Amino acid sequence: MAQVLEFKLPDLGEGLTEAEIVRWLVEVGDVVAIDQPVVEVETAKAMVEVPCPYGGVVTARFGEEGTELPVGAPLITVAVGEKPAAGTGGTGSEGSGNVLVGYGTSEAPARRRRVRQERPGSGASATAGQAGAAAPATVNGRADAAAPVQAQAAGAPATVNGQAGGLATEDGPVPVISPLVRRLARQNGLDLRELTGSGPDGLILRADVEYALRAAGRGAAAAPAAEPHPPVPQAPSPALVPGSSATAAPAEIRTPLKGIRGAVADKLARSRREIPDATCWVDADATELMRARAAMNAAGGPKISLLALLARICTAALARFPELNSTVDAEAREVVRFGHVHLGFAAQTDRGLVVPVVRDAHARDAESLTAEFARLTEAGRTGTLTPGELTGGTFTLNNYGVFGVDGSTPIINHPEAAMLGVGRIVPKPWVHDGELAVRQVVQLSLTFDHRVCDGGVAGGFLRYVADCVEQPAVLLRTL
Repeated sequence: MAQVLEFKLPDLGEGLTEAEIVRWLVEVGDVVAIDQPVVEVETAKAMVEVPCPYGGVVTARFGEEGTELPVGAPLITVAVGEKPAAGTGGTGSEGSGNVLVGYGTSEAPARRRRVRQERPGSGASATAGQAGAAAPATVNGRADAAAPVQAQAAGAPATVNGQAGGLATEDGPVPVISPLVRRLARQNGLDLRELTGSGPDGLILRADVEYALRAAGRGAAAAPAAEPHPPVPQAPSPALVPGSSATAAPAEIRTPLKGIRGAVADKLARSRREIPDATCWVDADATELMRARAAMNAAGGPKISLLALLARICTAALARFPELNSTVDAEAREVVRFGHVHLGFAAQTDRGLVVPVVRDAHARDAESLTAEFARLTEAGRTGTLTPGELTGGTFTLNNYGVFGVDGSTPIINHPEAAMLGVGRIVPKPWVHDGELAVRQVVQLSLTFDHRVCDGGVAGGFLRYVADCVEQPAVLLRTL
């Protein structure tokens, strides 16, 4: 006899207490295997798939897509031990216990679909195709009530995303990964199940949603053209009449602080409350650093990024001034100095600000740093960073020059003790070798926790970084 087991949202670790359901990967009635991902959730740090430790038949799901659940809330129930229907394959009756979100479990097997039983009186697909000329277009086996306007006006079969409505994907989870795509469709009243994705395996992309919205807009705009008489001018609304006292003020907009935005808000507020920070800055001539990078890239091999060179300078400076590679244990009233450098770098993504961490940056060369920066940045853009890739940093490098600004006084990434900021590199007048010349100048700033060191250490660190920027050969002493 089957035993129904309840699988709850597991402890996500890293201080996370809730997650938002982004996409269900299984339906009620599906047969799942042990460690098969059943739902994709978005936490305050990353978007991850949650594997189920039980194998069996899904009997219930809890929460719709977009719902935020706390840790410990039920996710699904699975009937374990029941023999599956013919053709669906067998499944184990014991759980694996592997539910460590973000770090994965054993490799999940291919997803199994449930067997759909024919309803009494339903005909074959060929019969449905013969009746298609008289029946309304369908999408996912149901009447397409929201087909584009121009298709209805022309009397042609309704199309979805440029394809016949009958070619839409079958009922099941909507193939969408990005929450931005879901929000764009939801704000415009667009049913994603009516779209055929142009991405891999039918994945619905933002371009697919925008194309469908433009198509619907063109259809709506074409409707007035069929009117036999021009529209009668209407009197302007009182709210639009100049000088009218009826002008309505814009309504306020409230945005919940949750997800990544909420996590960033909490962390920055905590940093301001607990860390007595101070900032010092200096201008540096980066002309020689830019020339050195150009020479490296001209020699062949993988291209070296500017961020990688700045990271290499940071790790060399932290070796000289290790006080800044530390944290404060407030309860024990101790400064904890690290023997390794896990270098975080600020990255702006569509989902908000994230700070991926390059592990053991002090042991990497410029090529390795370039490759790791590129990998983590791409993972941040696609929302696939794991909690382990977003935590554990000991020092942060913030290249805010990409926003076209010269300087900043950034907030320290709690619980770290310092952050190096790099502004844009621009041509400026500069005295070089006793003469006025146009040089590539950058502003460097260091925000540090005054509990771990005094101004002398912070100034020495920043001066060494500036010297390496101005004369990259200084680094040769530590290579």
